[in-house]
Amino acid sequence: MASSRRDTLRSLLLAPLAVTASSSAIGQVPVQPPLDEHGVPIPKSPDEDTRLPNGKSQRDEIAKQQHADALKDVESLVAAAEELRDELKRAGDYVVPVASVRKTEEIEKLAKRIRGRLKN
Repeated sequence: MASSRRDTLRSLLLAPLAVTASSSAIGQVPVQPPLDEHGVPIPKSPDEDTRLPNGKSQRDEIAKQQHADALKDVESLVAAAEELRDELKRAGDYVVPVASVRKTEEIEKLAKRIRGRLKN
């Protein structure tokens, strides 16, 4: 009974060392999050920004990409609106081409996408 107890105690004491050894053998060291006075992990602050490997702010890079995408969508929106205007001028007073209806759906979709990006 004493040897069984000793073996259990030994395995409990050596388990953290085995985890550390196996993770460092892979080239990774387990990272412990900061703990409060009760040993509970402290969550990251939402204001805390993550850095990319090149040192730039991830939040700034996402904002730049969303801005560029919004500009591209605005250009598409303007082009679609101008095409719609030209189609309606050519169509006459009482005829609405089916392509014009599809163009309005495309314009609406682009406008919603732009609004969604600007809200973020």
